[in-house]
This record gives sequence, structure tokens and C-alpha cells, in this order.
Amino acid sequence: MALIGANGAGKSTTMLTVAGELAPISGRVSVLGSDKKASLATLARRGLSYVTEERSVIMGLTAADNLRLAGVKADAACAIFPELRALLGRPAGLLSGGEQQMLTLARALARNPKLLLADELSLGLAPQIVARLLDVVRAAADTQNLGVLLVEQHVRQVLRVADRVYVMRRGQVMLAGTAAEIGADLDAVQRAYLSSGEPGESG
Repeated sequence: MALIGANGAGKSTTMLTVAGELAPISGRVSVLGSDKKASLATLARRGLSYVTEERSVIMGLTAADNLRLAGVKADAACAIFPELRALLGRPAGLLSGGEQQMLTLARALARNPKLLLADELSLGLAPQIVARLLDVVRAAADTQNLGVLLVEQHVRQVLRVADRVYVMRRGQVMLAGTAAEIGADLDAVQRAYLSSGEPGESG
């Protein structure tokens, strides 16, 4: 499932609420079969992996140590992104943005989570790297019985991999449907998700 919308639409706030970091203003949130409020740490123990909008690597540690700190075996991470094998001894701060995001996503997926929250995987990355990351997420959803909630601004990229899409604007869901339904009427997406941003900016 994907949440799309311009900056300030409420996407990251929604993710933080699902993750247990913010309390909902009204209603209730059910995560991993429970609607009792739980902290992010508790949800992580139950099977939640959360990739935040910021690059969530420890820059002074090597790629291998970043994985070790998360209790993830290097072989498991490299099975997801073989490119990481040659980078394991390198400090994460010396990796490119795309390599850092591969490390982050591999660390999250190699834990075999039940639910992945991924906030703006594409931030600042070239389209081909974005496609690579999203393809890995789609493959994990298909093969690991993994639920995924993506926040993304690359509309056409996310329509390739998502099953359902919700278009947000100013904290409200303006449009909802399958990726095929939303993709068939990008003009409606434009109307729902602008005045303040550009849904098709990244092609």
C-alpha cells in the first residue's frame, strides 16, 4: 500500500502514528493484529521494520557493523542487495546515498519483518536507484508474506509496485484505489494532490 501526496500532506505523520511514535487525534490504529497502543520498540519486537525519511545509518560505523548492530547477518543483507558485499568494510558515511539506502533497506528486510514502513526511500536518489529499491520491496512483499506501507513522491514509480494507493492532501485522504485505478486517472491525482506539490515531478 502506498501513500502519495505533496510535502505537508500528512504522510510522514501517518507513518509515525502507525509506528507508535504519535498518538492519533481520534479513532484507533491497529498494527500487527492489536489496537492497543504500543511503542515503536515494542512493535519492532513484534515484527515491524521502519525505514525513516532520514538516512538511518550510523555514519562512523562500517556497513558490516551497521548490520551487526541490528542483529542482521551480512550474508542475509547481501542476498537482498549483492552490491553491498564489496562495501561491508567501508564506513557508512563514505557510501553514496543510494548505497546507504540499500544498506538501510537490507537491514530492515533481513530481519524478516511482518510489516515494513518505508518513508521516502527515493529521497535525493536517481530514478534507476529508486526503481531498484522499490523492486526489492515488491519482491519481499511477494515472497516473505510481508505487509508494506510506502510513503513516496515518485508517483509513476510507486504505481508500478503498489497494490493500493491513497492520495493525501492536508491530512485527508482525497483519493483511494488500486494502482491501476489511480494510474488510469493521473489528472484526478493532480487535482487531489496539488496545489502545493507536483505528483508527476519524478516521472
